[in-house]
Formats: sequence, C-alpha cells, structure tokens
Amino acid sequence: MRHLNAHRKLGRTSEHRMSMLRNLATSLINARDERIVTTVPKAKELRPFVERVITLAKRAGAVSGDDGAAQALHLRRQAAGFFHAGNRRRSEDAARGRKQAEIPRTAGVAALKRLFDELGKRYAERPGGYTRIIRLGRRDGDNAELAIIELVDNPRERDAVDSKKAKTATSGKKKSAKPGGRAETSSAESTTRKKETGGGRRSKKTESTAAEQETE
Repeated sequence: MRHLNAHRKLGRTSEHRMSMLRNLATSLINARDERIVTTVPKAKELRPFVERVITLAKRAGAVSGDDGAAQALHLRRQAAGFFHAGNRRRSEDAARGRKQAEIPRTAGVAALKRLFDELGKRYAERPGGYTRIIRLGRRDGDNAELAIIELVDNPRERDAVDSKKAKTATSGKKKSAKPGGRAETSSAESTTRKKETGGGRRSKKTESTAAEQETE
C-alpha cells in the first residue's frame, strides 16, 4: 500500500525539499516572464505547491463581511508559509530601535506581495489550472529531462492575443471594402465619354447617312 507516499522525495530530506520548493515558487512568481526552467520531477512537484498558494490569494480577495479583513490577514499568513520569511536582522534592529540604513526585503516577501496584489485578482474567475508545464528535452551532461513551468494568462500570452485580434480586425476591414470599385469607376467614365461623343457606333452610322444625303 502507498500510505504516506504521496509526493516525490527528489533525493532530499524533508527540510531540504521544502526549502527548494519555496525557492522555486519564489523564482516563478517574481520572474519577469513568469516562467522558469527546471527538471520535470521538480516541475510536477512545484505545480500543486504554487497553485495551492494562488488559491489562498483568490480566497483572500473574495472575503467580505465584518471580519473580512481578519480573514484576509489569516489567509495571507497561511500563504507566507509557502515562502521564505523576511530578514531576521531587519526585525531585530527594529525591535532594538537601531537607526541604520534601510535593509531590502527578501524575494519571498516580494513574491507574497505580488501574489496578493496581482495574481489573486488575475485568477479570480479561473477555477484552477494556474500553471503549465512544457517539456524541453534532455539536458547535456546528466541527461535529465528539462521542462518549463509557467503561469497561464501571463502578459506575453495576452499581448499575443491582442495582436491576433488586431490583425483579424484589420483583415475584416479589408474584406468589407468593395472588390469591384475600380471597375465600376472605369465603366462610369466610359459611359460619360460615350455620351460626350454621341454614343459610339450609332453616332458613326448617323454621320455616314447624313454625308450620303448631302452628296445626293
């Protein structure tokens, strides 16, 4: 029986494995392209790890009522456990009242802020499936199978969809224009010329009959 064998061990202890998943989740959320390259087993383990914390951010954005702020804070603290904590030195210096140069926050704190400020709102209407895994092939050296794990509906995909819609709109406008406009104008010009000259062949015949009558 497979009791207590739900996840891949990845050749690491529990502490090392959780630290690695936190680092991968932080890198994925803070990445400019919202994608990272890793091995396939790590990507498969990272997917439920990240999607669980995105669900917490969604729930925090949907809470309401008198205790809505308290519930949102509780969910934010739960999500903070998926990332590395902030600088210990920062909190110690604040407690002691030291006045020193501002220490930048860690990447985990930045990822948590972006998660609740942006990603929770982006996926508010999405029932699940916030990530995508794309296989890349084998890596040189150890022959490990690589993959890209990325967030869906990222800015790159939205720009591609907008550009496709714009191209479709422009092509639709070109098709809606009359294809025979030039031919119609040329036919109209020829009609006006015939009227000015007297109507083509019929006018020549009448001229010839008039000349014969004069000779007679």
